[in-house]
Amino acid sequence: MSTKRRPLIAVAALGVAALALSACSSATESDASADLEVGSLDLSSVCPEKIVVQTDWNPEAEHGHLFQLINQDYTVDADAKSVSGPLMVDGEYTGVDFEVRAGGPAAGYSTVQSLMYQDDDITLGYVHSDAAISNSATTPVVGVMTQMDVNPQMVMWDPETYPDVETIDDLAAALEESGGAWRYFGGAAYMEYLIAAGIVPESITDGGYDGTPASFVADGGLSAQQGFSSAEPYIYENEIEAWDKPVDYALIASTGWDIYGSAMSVRADRLDELSPCLEQLVPILQQAEVDYFADPSTTIDMILDLVDQYDNGWTYSQGVAEYAVDEMIADGIVSNGDNDYIGDFDPDRVSAFFDTGMDLFQNIAADVDPDLQATDIYTNEFLDTSIGLAE
Repeated sequence: MSTKRRPLIAVAALGVAALALSACSSATESDASADLEVGSLDLSSVCPEKIVVQTDWNPEAEHGHLFQLINQDYTVDADAKSVSGPLMVDGEYTGVDFEVRAGGPAAGYSTVQSLMYQDDDITLGYVHSDAAISNSATTPVVGVMTQMDVNPQMVMWDPETYPDVETIDDLAAALEESGGAWRYFGGAAYMEYLIAAGIVPESITDGGYDGTPASFVADGGLSAQQGFSSAEPYIYENEIEAWDKPVDYALIASTGWDIYGSAMSVRADRLDELSPCLEQLVPILQQAEVDYFADPSTTIDMILDLVDQYDNGWTYSQGVAEYAVDEMIADGIVSNGDNDYIGDFDPDRVSAFFDTGMDLFQNIAADVDPDLQATDIYTNEFLDTSIGLAE
């Protein structure tokens, strides 16, 4: 079983039965919206005819806020690995359609930013804040909403082998002593930082991780491995028969590499053009996330249906999806942060990380705009401060 997930590389509510899902996906998009009357919120004069969002991976629970908007009447393009449907708010048609495109293997592993600059049809894309800095000279973007307050990127280890390890500092010391390795996807920006900051000795790192559990299992717990807190802990304990026991983990965010992962972003050169749309759309996205986490069941059914229809080797179970939703809330991955509303960037946090990122990326010759400022990579101006998760 493959557990390969999107790497961070600097250079990413009504119940519906399975039969109903199949029926939804067989309709054409024009059929889905042709007979719909536009409701009280009409976006057709300010937004593109079809709002297109480019994600950074295959359909999964982390994307639920997007699928929430079209989970009752959608059309699947299995070849293009995309899904679309009428954009509905409070049961009413907004006059525009909404499309979500899979990334990662579905896009030839191209970065979201490069796809956004190649295709003007893409309205929004998932962009990590480290990538927003590292590629700012060539594909600048501005984050307009962050659906995850903490990035779920983590490193995991066997608690039986390392019972005294609690932090990444502990883990690095333990691996150095035991001769174990920290396996990760080569080129990951966070590892460049950990090595440069002296947190992880380069001697214990192994950039040859291929996304499968084989090496971790074969090592019997000697080595550590990168992953996501919203997936691998469940997968390794419940779906990897050769392992079949718990793992412990620590978030990379705890080291100072505290990025906003997969922030909803627009091209910097289109921000003014899209602003009238974003004023209406971003609050819709905020509310969709609140609704999704309040009752994710229908949208999880849709995600599993998309995985089946896309049929590109990606495996994703209901157990993982349900775990991800619960864990993202429990672990604070998704939250209102330090206020009462969802989706905002903390200016102080962005500023602190910006300095760290600029130092690193300028030293490793990334495509950084030397004049870039922290305020260039995000804005909170489109958020509705009345929309937040229930406490």
